Amino acid sequence: MSTALHHKILIIGGGTAGISVAARLRRAGEDDVCVLDPAAKHYYQPLWTLVGGGLAPARESERSEASVMPAGVAWVKDAAVAVDPDEQLVTTRSGATIAYDYLVVCPGIKLDWQRTPGLADTLGTNGVSSNYRFDLAPKTWEFIRSTRRGTAVFTMPSGPIKCGGAPQKIAYLAADHWRREGLGSDVDVHLVLPTPGIFGVAEYAAVLDEVVARYGITVHYQCELTEIDGPARRAVITDHGNDGQKFELDFDMLHAVPHQSAPDWVKQSPLSTGDANGYVDIDKHTLQHVRYPNVFALGDAGSSPNSKTGAAIRKQAPVVVDNLRAVMAGARPEARYGGYASCPITTAHNRMLLAEFDYSMRPTPSIKGIDTMKERYDMWLLKRYGLPALYWNLMLKGRA
Repeated sequence: MSTALHHKILIIGGGTAGISVAARLRRAGEDDVCVLDPAAKHYYQPLWTLVGGGLAPARESERSEASVMPAGVAWVKDAAVAVDPDEQLVTTRSGATIAYDYLVVCPGIKLDWQRTPGLADTLGTNGVSSNYRFDLAPKTWEFIRSTRRGTAVFTMPSGPIKCGGAPQKIAYLAADHWRREGLGSDVDVHLVLPTPGIFGVAEYAAVLDEVVARYGITVHYQCELTEIDGPARRAVITDHGNDGQKFELDFDMLHAVPHQSAPDWVKQSPLSTGDANGYVDIDKHTLQHVRYPNVFALGDAGSSPNSKTGAAIRKQAPVVVDNLRAVMAGARPEARYGGYASCPITTAHNRMLLAEFDYSMRPTPSIKGIDTMKERYDMWLLKRYGLPALYWNLMLKGRA
């Protein structure tokens, strides 16, 4: 089959993972690297929680994709729609095909707004918003600021999502705002979680239980939003811990997080795990595809069971580059990723809990001399200023 383009290394996705890997490959001397991504803008998504909480401007999270593309990398401004790993071909939205010798798959994650009936139709109106979209994060703050009394609901879906702490971070920022405004007893805050506890690591869960108690938040465990009537401002909640019984919550504002899964073309490809989420089927340590040794994946679209965070990508990117170059040299992939992820959980307008853990689901603190097992102001400064600087200036340039 003839094809117009061929690259030694093709990277699908120009987000955090794709740019980080491309930069590292260029720094390692690889001179035929191509990034396939149609985006004109590049976003630092972790800032969107602070945008929704009224603590950062949305514009700080946005730069042009061209400004972060590593020098010397070919950029095809198109989207992948299919991959044939046997023929080593990727088909794009425009109908072009790109042949590759080695493939890195990191197209990000699909936000399945439609999986919750009524949600897509009411986003941005009727007090319903979500920090999972750039254009909606400022709406979240608008709705928080205009809510002076009534009921506020914050929801999290079942299944893997990017930044698993984000659904509760915004609840704490909102509760903190209302308390500082003297409205703590006037706004009834509900947090709807599909999990049996507030957090999967016991040491951090103990801190967050105290945060919940401090704000007087009602937490509905093993529950999730399964339908929403925006105009009526009514949420239908399914209680999975009680045989799927349903109950309703009337709300004045609601922050929703959508179900998430791999992009459709990944789900339908031979690279997929084949289950409902359809992520790229990789070894969780080497990040190499389990059936196609010249294919690697990282970031949100990979099947590795880590928390889907930018911090995970920062640890995955060097593993992918080392193992990819080993395979290119005819050697075994020896670099290993241990599942590290960090979740900077904002608990107030000036406090943050830095939750760090790996596949063992045990705390793995990385900052020496600082007790990060509690809420801290210096960790808040790290979240607001330090991590964005690290992202733009070091991580995307393959230096961190």
